[in-house]
Amino acid sequence: MSFNKVLILGNTAAAPEVRHLDGGSVVANFRVATSEVFTDRSGNRTERTEWHNIVCWRRLAEFAEKYIQKGTQVFVEGRITTREYTDQTGQKRYRTEIVADNIQLTGRRPEGQQGQPQQGGFQSQGGYSQPAKNPVQPAASPSVLPAPQDFPPEMDEFNNAEANDLPF
Repeated sequence: MSFNKVLILGNTAAAPEVRHLDGGSVVANFRVATSEVFTDRSGNRTERTEWHNIVCWRRLAEFAEKYIQKGTQVFVEGRITTREYTDQTGQKRYRTEIVADNIQLTGRRPEGQQGQPQQGGFQSQGGYSQPAKNPVQPAASPSVLPAPQDFPPEMDEFNNAEANDLPF
Protein backbone atom coordinates (compact mmCIF):
# COMPACT_ATOMS: atom_id res chain seq x y z
CA MET A 1 0.00 0.00 0.00
CA SER A 2 1.19 3.54 -0.69
CA PHE A 3 -0.03 7.05 0.04
CA ASN A 4 0.74 10.30 -1.80
CA LYS A 5 -0.79 13.32 -0.05
CA VAL A 6 0.61 16.83 0.31
CA LEU A 7 -0.67 19.71 2.45
CA ILE A 8 0.88 23.15 1.84
CA LEU A 9 0.08 26.44 3.58
CA GLY A 10 1.92 29.39 2.11
CA ASN A 11 1.85 32.52 -0.02
CA THR A 12 1.74 32.66 -3.80
CA ALA A 13 4.64 34.17 -5.73
CA ALA A 14 2.47 35.59 -8.51
CA ALA A 15 -0.95 35.30 -10.12
CA PRO A 16 -1.49 31.89 -11.74
CA GLU A 17 -0.48 31.31 -15.32
CA VAL A 18 -3.69 29.98 -16.89
CA ARG A 19 -3.98 28.20 -20.24
CA HIS A 20 -7.14 27.17 -22.04
CA LEU A 21 -6.34 23.98 -23.95
CA ASP A 22 -7.94 22.44 -27.01
CA GLY A 23 -10.99 20.46 -25.98
CA GLY A 24 -12.00 23.01 -23.32
CA SER A 25 -9.67 21.94 -20.50
CA VAL A 26 -8.16 24.66 -18.33
CA VAL A 27 -4.84 24.38 -16.47
CA ALA A 28 -3.34 26.84 -14.00
CA ASN A 29 0.24 26.89 -12.69
CA PHE A 30 1.54 28.94 -9.79
CA ARG A 31 4.21 28.80 -7.09
CA VAL A 32 3.71 28.78 -3.32
CA ALA A 33 6.41 29.69 -0.79
CA THR A 34 6.63 28.00 2.60
CA SER A 35 9.15 29.07 5.23
CA GLU A 36 10.62 27.67 8.39
CA VAL A 37 12.57 29.60 11.00
CA PHE A 38 15.08 28.03 13.39
CA THR A 39 18.09 28.92 15.48
CA ASP A 40 21.35 27.24 14.54
CA ARG A 41 24.09 26.10 16.94
CA SER A 42 25.73 29.50 17.04
CA GLY A 43 22.44 31.19 18.02
CA ASN A 44 21.77 32.78 14.64
CA ARG A 45 18.15 32.94 13.56
CA THR A 46 17.86 31.29 10.14
CA GLU A 47 14.92 31.31 7.74
CA ARG A 48 14.65 28.71 4.99
CA THR A 49 12.11 29.12 2.17
CA GLU A 50 10.93 26.34 -0.13
CA TRP A 51 9.13 27.02 -3.41
CA HIS A 52 6.44 24.57 -4.54
CA ASN A 53 5.08 24.32 -8.10
CA ILE A 54 1.29 23.90 -8.04
CA VAL A 55 -0.81 22.63 -10.96
CA CYS A 56 -4.63 22.91 -11.07
CA TRP A 57 -6.98 21.51 -13.68
CA ARG A 58 -10.50 22.31 -14.92
CA ARG A 59 -12.81 24.10 -12.47
CA LEU A 60 -10.09 24.30 -9.83
CA ALA A 61 -7.93 26.17 -12.39
CA GLU A 62 -10.83 28.56 -13.05
CA PHE A 63 -11.13 29.16 -9.29
CA ALA A 64 -7.38 29.89 -9.10
CA GLU A 65 -7.59 32.29 -12.05
CA LYS A 66 -10.47 34.20 -10.45
CA TYR A 67 -9.31 34.43 -6.81
CA ILE A 68 -5.54 33.91 -6.54
CA GLN A 69 -3.07 36.73 -7.06
CA LYS A 70 0.45 37.54 -5.91
CA GLY A 71 0.78 37.17 -2.14
CA THR A 72 -2.49 35.28 -1.60
CA GLN A 73 -2.25 32.90 1.33
CA VAL A 74 -3.51 29.47 0.24
CA PHE A 75 -3.93 26.01 1.72
CA VAL A 76 -3.34 23.42 -1.01
CA GLU A 77 -4.11 19.71 -0.78
CA GLY A 78 -2.84 17.45 -3.52
CA ARG A 79 -0.31 14.86 -4.60
CA ILE A 80 3.33 15.05 -5.69
CA THR A 81 4.19 14.20 -9.26
CA THR A 82 7.45 14.40 -11.18
CA ARG A 83 7.41 14.76 -14.91
CA GLU A 84 10.19 14.47 -17.43
CA TYR A 85 10.57 16.72 -20.45
CA THR A 86 13.23 17.66 -22.99
CA ASP A 87 14.34 21.30 -23.02
CA GLN A 88 15.19 23.40 -26.08
CA THR A 89 18.80 22.15 -26.07
CA GLY A 90 17.68 18.50 -26.12
CA GLN A 91 18.61 17.84 -22.48
CA LYS A 92 16.26 15.80 -20.27
CA ARG A 93 14.81 17.79 -17.37
CA TYR A 94 12.62 16.88 -14.44
CA ARG A 95 10.02 19.00 -12.68
CA THR A 96 8.38 18.11 -9.37
CA GLU A 97 4.88 19.51 -8.97
CA ILE A 98 1.93 19.31 -6.64
CA VAL A 99 -1.26 18.49 -8.53
CA ALA A 100 -3.94 20.20 -6.46
CA ASP A 101 -7.14 18.42 -5.44
CA ASN A 102 -8.38 21.22 -3.16
CA ILE A 103 -7.47 24.86 -2.60
CA GLN A 104 -8.65 27.08 0.24
CA LEU A 105 -8.02 30.79 0.59
CA THR A 106 -6.89 31.34 4.16
CA GLY A 107 -5.60 34.90 4.34
CA ARG A 108 -7.26 38.28 4.52
CA ARG A 109 -9.04 39.68 1.53
CA PRO A 110 -6.79 42.08 -0.42
CA GLU A 111 -7.92 45.71 -0.53
CA GLY A 112 -10.54 46.46 -3.14
CA GLN A 113 -11.82 42.88 -3.41
CA GLN A 114 -15.17 43.05 -1.70
CA GLY A 115 -17.60 40.21 -2.14
CA GLN A 116 -14.99 37.52 -2.72
CA PRO A 117 -14.64 34.73 -0.20
CA GLN A 118 -12.26 35.48 2.64
CA GLN A 119 -12.11 31.85 3.61
CA GLY A 120 -13.39 28.82 1.80
CA GLY A 121 -12.12 27.28 -1.33
CA PHE A 122 -12.78 24.89 -4.12
CA GLN A 123 -12.53 21.13 -4.34
CA SER A 124 -11.99 19.59 -7.74
CA GLN A 125 -14.32 16.67 -6.93
CA GLY A 126 -17.25 18.83 -5.86
CA GLY A 127 -18.16 22.47 -5.54
CA TYR A 128 -17.06 25.26 -3.31
CA SER A 129 -16.19 24.19 0.20
CA GLN A 130 -17.90 25.93 3.05
CA PRO A 131 -15.82 28.38 5.09
CA ALA A 132 -14.58 26.78 8.27
CA LYS A 133 -16.59 27.69 11.36
CA ASN A 134 -13.42 27.49 13.43
CA PRO A 135 -10.61 28.02 10.91
CA VAL A 136 -7.56 25.89 11.49
CA GLN A 137 -4.71 28.02 12.76
CA PRO A 138 -1.14 26.76 12.72
CA ALA A 139 -0.22 25.49 16.15
CA ALA A 140 2.34 27.47 18.13
CA SER A 141 4.26 24.26 18.62
CA PRO A 142 3.61 21.04 16.70
CA SER A 143 2.09 18.19 18.67
CA VAL A 144 4.06 15.62 16.68
CA LEU A 145 7.72 16.29 16.05
CA PRO A 146 9.62 14.64 13.19
CA ALA A 147 12.13 11.95 13.97
CA PRO A 148 15.57 13.38 14.93
CA GLN A 149 17.09 12.52 11.55
CA ASP A 150 14.51 14.86 9.94
CA PHE A 151 15.87 17.95 11.71
CA PRO A 152 18.32 20.21 9.89
CA PRO A 153 21.99 19.38 10.55
CA GLU A 154 22.28 22.61 12.57
CA MET A 155 20.14 20.99 15.26
CA ASP A 156 22.42 17.99 15.91
CA GLU A 157 22.57 18.87 19.60
CA PHE A 158 19.00 17.56 19.96
CA ASN A 159 19.78 14.24 18.29
CA ASN A 160 21.96 13.14 21.21
CA ALA A 161 19.61 14.07 24.08
CA GLU A 162 19.40 11.55 26.91
CA ALA A 163 16.00 10.42 28.20
CA ASN A 164 16.60 12.23 31.52
CA ASP A 165 17.28 15.50 29.60
CA LEU A 166 13.70 15.66 28.34
CA PRO A 167 11.52 18.36 29.95
CA PHE A 168 8.63 16.00 30.80
